[in-house]
Amino acid sequence: MPHSVTLITTIAVSLGLALLLGLLANRFKLPVLVGYLVAGVILGSNTPGFVADMELSAQLAEIGVILLMFGVGLHFSLNDLLAVRRIALPGAIVQIGVATALGAAVATAWGWDPGAAIVFGVALSTASTVVLLRALEQRGVLKSVNGSIAVGWLVVEDLAMVMVLVLLPPLAGWLDAPAESAAHPIGAEWLMPLLITFGKVAIFIALMLIVGKRVFPWLLWHVASTHSTELFILSVIAVAIGIAYGSAMLFGVSFALGAFFAGMVMRESDLSHRAAQESLPLRDAFSVLFFVSVGMLFDPNVFIDQPFAVIATLAIIIIGKSLAAFLLVLAFRYPLNTALTVSASLAQIGEFSFILAALGVSLGLLPVEAQSLILAGAFISITLNPLVFRIIEPAQEWIRSRSRVARVLERSGDPLAELPGSVASSYVTSHVVLVGYGRVGRHIGETLTGQGLALVVVDQNREMVEGLRRHGIHAVAGDAADPAVLIQAHIARARVLVIAVPDTLRSRRMIEIAHMLNPSVEVTVRAHNEEEAGLLSRESGSTVFLGERELALSMTRHVLQVCGTYETTGAQTRGVGHG
Repeated sequence: MPHSVTLITTIAVSLGLALLLGLLANRFKLPVLVGYLVAGVILGSNTPGFVADMELSAQLAEIGVILLMFGVGLHFSLNDLLAVRRIALPGAIVQIGVATALGAAVATAWGWDPGAAIVFGVALSTASTVVLLRALEQRGVLKSVNGSIAVGWLVVEDLAMVMVLVLLPPLAGWLDAPAESAAHPIGAEWLMPLLITFGKVAIFIALMLIVGKRVFPWLLWHVASTHSTELFILSVIAVAIGIAYGSAMLFGVSFALGAFFAGMVMRESDLSHRAAQESLPLRDAFSVLFFVSVGMLFDPNVFIDQPFAVIATLAIIIIGKSLAAFLLVLAFRYPLNTALTVSASLAQIGEFSFILAALGVSLGLLPVEAQSLILAGAFISITLNPLVFRIIEPAQEWIRSRSRVARVLERSGDPLAELPGSVASSYVTSHVVLVGYGRVGRHIGETLTGQGLALVVVDQNREMVEGLRRHGIHAVAGDAADPAVLIQAHIARARVLVIAVPDTLRSRRMIEIAHMLNPSVEVTVRAHNEEEAGLLSRESGSTVFLGERELALSMTRHVLQVCGTYETTGAQTRGVGHG
């Protein structure tokens, strides 16, 4: 019997071409997302050759959006966000406002309607969580303070964009009538649909947080008890797509918001990590289809027809909002390294920009040319993002060596950047300097203070330093790769330097500075793998440890031994230690 194979053809060609171009992008050290987007361009109607079914691709893309947002919800940790809330929350909100204003101003100068200008600006204000996470993972700084701040910043952006997706449909009519809107601000005609939308969203969120928070974790446990991997994966995907579909049909909530909350409530289960890991292949596969379908909408002629508009869009993405973030982070008195990392993280746009652009076009708010400009900005900014990250270290060195203003801004009268004058000189003599107070550093610090050893903690997280000082632990806020910070920790008189942060490049810099200021200081450092451990051991002669909790125990035992407060029957070998 003859039958249509359009769906199979669309999936097969999309995944096959995405694989080839993804491999090619990876070969040239580019994000694989670039390859997926280019695959979409080739399969789209704006380029010659085979044209995929756009309608089917759009529906596959919706599944991709659902699974992408489900993954964001699964990884969303309120505790992680609260840990950096003082910088991530106000910083992200102000940065979104600045980027939106820049985008809207440029679009207004092009003669666009106010509604289109605002939506265009908002679409340029949010970075890609997918791109950021992969960039931080590749550099091994995802779990560092800088990584936590960058991720927390983007989580706030994601939450803001989720709210924009909820509010845009009921506000579309008001935004689309600029003259009428100026004469008649939001009134009964627009207020009622807005209130109804808020009411539906509130009911949906309440049901998810009250009922879903209990039901879905229980469901996961029940399915897991069958010991069937297939049923477990099926339950995770069914919950993600089912809630997204149900939220849209019953509450008028977007697929994206429904899927996000599905992931959030699923995270409450102890099996959430397993759910994230085992659903990852399917989520990745459909996210590829999402990016390919986005590429199908892109018209490459925009580079020829509107080159200056593309340049302006790119300038807002890479320079405008990144510069705003850079100044904001410095204003919060965080180190230069943190400011540069957050700025590099935001120098691109991705999935939320695509979703918002598509919604704006479907609502008649955005012209099609705006979607092409947003896609062009995404193409180039994602492609250039690895390069932006690579120039962090050179930029940091150049700024610190040549710009007095930057150095003053970085540490302008910050009370947390130096130890209080009340600290006795005897306390900071033959003491331990501990860099990083995360999971490993915390265990080391608690054990050392429990043994009565003098300890000075150095951490980039200002909230952490404030908390330590409230508990009577001497701490300094700043980047220990900056000589001024180690000087404030009195490294010149320290007996031991313990580096508990997972960043090999910065660790090497810290060891170099420490030995320059105090050649006799004993250095103990952590590493992620044998290669890093061997490198650090050979270059600096430091004692290097691998692992996490076991690593913390071994590092602590070694420091106690050096300080003469730990009895051992065997000799500790200088070199690489395993917990």
